[in-house]
Amino acid sequence: MAGLVPARVRTHTAIMLTTAKVVLVLTALLVPVAEFLGVMDPGDEPQYTSDGQMKFPEHYREWVYLTSGFDMSYSEEAAPDHHMFDNVFVNPDSYKVFVATGHWPDKTIMVLEARGARGRASINQRGNFQGDIMGVSVHVRDDARFPGKWAFFSFDGGKTGKMFPTTASCYSCHQEHGAVDTTFVQFYPTLLPIARIKNTLTEKYLKEIAMPEAKQPL
Repeated sequence: MAGLVPARVRTHTAIMLTTAKVVLVLTALLVPVAEFLGVMDPGDEPQYTSDGQMKFPEHYREWVYLTSGFDMSYSEEAAPDHHMFDNVFVNPDSYKVFVATGHWPDKTIMVLEARGARGRASINQRGNFQGDIMGVSVHVRDDARFPGKWAFFSFDGGKTGKMFPTTASCYSCHQEHGAVDTTFVQFYPTLLPIARIKNTLTEKYLKEIAMPEAKQPL
């Protein structure tokens, strides 16, 4: 009769609608799971040239800001004749994974931006503020590319940067003193508490901070 739908058609339609709802629910659930697992935005992954140089991460200033240091040095050598700030940024997906797990995932990129400190200028009469960029370096994790997982690159104002040789002191320094995954999380005030809660601080770092202050390495 006109206007009536056979029972088998109604049943088939109901099954199709139920299946569609299940697909939508699963899709909604998979999106946050992918984010939690740190699925990288292709624009945030490290990129390299054919000769092994790293391409400059041009949008790093839009990444997650971790901290700033002022005139920091890991050496007892005489201080330079100028003051300097350093700012640290990390790609957003790696930051999300660290917050969730207390560890840095593969393809983490940490950018250290050094800027000269300026004093009196405009209405400023004391203290310092940040001036021009003096240098940019990158600490990057790429498990398949580097035998030690991590590598350092220096950028001198160009579009690409050369990798520091593995004999450079920065590798051994980070290996010996890095609080988490060879990185100086001890200087990142918003991440150090997370590492404590997640119990991801290295044994070397824990022994170092347990040493009497007078015996701690500079």
